[in-house]
Amino acid sequence: MQMIPGTVLAFVPLLLGLFAAQPGVMGQSVTRLVVEDQVILKVPIRPRPMSPQFEWRERKGPKCIPANAIRGALLSGPQQVDFVLAERPRRMRAELEEDCPALDFYKGFYLQPQDDQLCAGRDAIHVRTGGSCTIERFRQLVPKLRD
Repeated sequence: MQMIPGTVLAFVPLLLGLFAAQPGVMGQSVTRLVVEDQVILKVPIRPRPMSPQFEWRERKGPKCIPANAIRGALLSGPQQVDFVLAERPRRMRAELEEDCPALDFYKGFYLQPQDDQLCAGRDAIHVRTGGSCTIERFRQLVPKLRD
């Protein structure tokens, strides 16, 4: 029996729903799902620290970041998501083209990079309510101790 690509894509929302229904099993780490050569990353949003020890200074960022380096995310505004990375630099801010109001509703979002890189101007953040927000650019975040 042969399946057409449209049939497989129809199962993606079902598979994503299964990931959402098992929060205890998945924990708070980035989950990777591959369907028909398409990679989908489920990224949890971490709570913000109550009293941050650092101020984050923005510097010019790269066009793309490695998708497999993403370990989590923090919301820093309606148009900004800070990615926590496994390698240096440790944090990268994604500035979105438009407000993404439902981003924090389910405490996570999905990424569907076209390859192993998440790129500004090309890729988007997909919220679980069905919307998406395009990444406009990345900014490198450098920590500075608070006075």
